Amino acid sequence: MLLTLQDQLTGLGKRIKARRLALDLTQQAAAAKAGVAHRTWRRMEAEGRASIEDLVRAAIALRCDEGIVTLFPEIAASSMDELLAQQRQAAKPQRKRASGTRS
Repeated sequence: MLLTLQDQLTGLGKRIKARRLALDLTQQAAAAKAGVAHRTWRRMEAEGRASIEDLVRAAIALRCDEGIVTLFPEIAASSMDELLAQQRQAAKPQRKRASGTRS
């Protein structure tokens, strides 16, 4: 069954609230722990709406941040050549800039 966008948002808000309650946090305490405004937290729970940054902050505050990396998994290779290319790319040492900025 495919859920609508609104169904997804509402469900997300309910899960945020359930997790907060399971951790015995008030909305104000959870918002403070996440570093977001209380009004933003209320909107997340009621409507499931927030910026990506605020959603990640909420996930960290509610100790759910491990699942973020699985939200958009890497696409598996469609051929052996592509798999080998991905492995070569992953094995390359990452170059770092000395200053961290371009001039």
